[in-house]
Amino acid sequence: MPRLAIAMFMHEGNAFSPVRATAAQFRADCWREGPAVAEHYRGTRTEMGAAVDFVAAHPDWDSTFLTCAECGPCGPLEDACFDAILGEIVAGLKSRRWDAVYLALHGAMMSVREPAADLAILRAVRGAIGSARLGVSFDLHANLGPPELRLFDLACVYKTHPHVDQYDTGAKTLALLARCVAGAIRPVGALVKVPAILPSANMRTTDGPMAETLAIAQELERREGLLDISVAGGFAYGDSPFAGASVMVHADGDPKLAERAANDVAAALTARVPRFYVSLPGPEEGIARALKAPPGPVAVLENADNPGSGGIGDTTGLFRALVGARPDAPCVFAFFCDPDLAERARQAGVGARIEARLGGRIAPGFGPPVEFSGLVERLTDGRYRNTGPMGQGAWNALGPTCVLADGKLRIVVTSSCQSPNDPGFFQLHGIDVTRQRLVCVKAKNHFRAGFRPLIATMIDVDTPGPASIDQRNLPFRHAPAHLRRA
Repeated sequence: MPRLAIAMFMHEGNAFSPVRATAAQFRADCWREGPAVAEHYRGTRTEMGAAVDFVAAHPDWDSTFLTCAECGPCGPLEDACFDAILGEIVAGLKSRRWDAVYLALHGAMMSVREPAADLAILRAVRGAIGSARLGVSFDLHANLGPPELRLFDLACVYKTHPHVDQYDTGAKTLALLARCVAGAIRPVGALVKVPAILPSANMRTTDGPMAETLAIAQELERREGLLDISVAGGFAYGDSPFAGASVMVHADGDPKLAERAANDVAAALTARVPRFYVSLPGPEEGIARALKAPPGPVAVLENADNPGSGGIGDTTGLFRALVGARPDAPCVFAFFCDPDLAERARQAGVGARIEARLGGRIAPGFGPPVEFSGLVERLTDGRYRNTGPMGQGAWNALGPTCVLADGKLRIVVTSSCQSPNDPGFFQLHGIDVTRQRLVCVKAKNHFRAGFRPLIATMIDVDTPGPASIDQRNLPFRHAPAHLRRA
């Protein structure tokens, strides 16, 4: 009976965010082990959801969920938290002999001490398991490095952005791992770095240069019978020695084929690099374009403060432009993260008038606060379940939230910083996005997965923030200097 250990340690670190990831954030999102992991992820379209289904479908395997921990993107992870979670995983791995280990990582984690934290995790895991087979899944925005390739037996990266294939990636990694344990395949890998740190604004896999590259990769994988070709776009805000895009290929026992395929796909991606560097309008221009768009709801996406890129839910560039435009139509702004304001609203109660300063609380250098006066329209406990295709079925916990209203404008205030990427976010707050003229959100590409059926027109804007598209504003320290966009 093969022995399988399953673990997860996922966090996407924005080196330029002033908000560090803490143990409290992991405990609020997920820091579980054993049966509690299966209870939390069963029925979800996530990597761990796939792992739960794999265990159920393989009763002939002796499978154990070790520590599984994740939290949303933000700044570097505090070292004590990093050490604690990794320590639990390593202790579990050392507790017995394993035939196989499945590890779900992001690929762009960083701690205060470790700019390439995923490499540190992989080294510790490999040291704990010896020659056991190790399969790893990564996010499409992983900053992969050649040293990592020598530490696992096989790995797969998400193939979609928005990431609607998290479950599929976990399932594929586990299936390949099972075949590897059975001796049916002998995975060998190759990894080629692409000479660029790519912004993710135009990294969608539905269209554009990444979609074209993936189509080439998928055809090559099919034609050559490869186990997997993964194109990792990298995370531009992860200031890592391995920053930048890469192509990883796994073949069955043929290292030359893997290397040749990796070089071919990397060449295709390199040829398309200039097309990733798009320009975005400022917030005033974006609002003006939205108001001139055909009738119906228009989404205006503030990329630079997108929590999915390490945003802080606090910058005021888009909100200030919205207030300045004074549109005479229903509008919603989602969101500001301000737990103190959410509590003030709770104490005041629905219907009370409240005076507040919105945004500029954490990093006023990205924009000063905006004075606001309005009514408390709605209070919630912040819990909702994803109904859209990304992470479908997964629970979200925003902490106490409120909706503030000023005429036709509604503002969502939350206690934690999470992207409003799922229709469930707005349903929780009693907001029908199809009845709004402007839906202004701190979000980026993932928003499209859940809202494309509801909102036909979407306009991305750039503002001051920790995830600005302009890399010239970012104080890199570890990323290779020759890859940084001048």
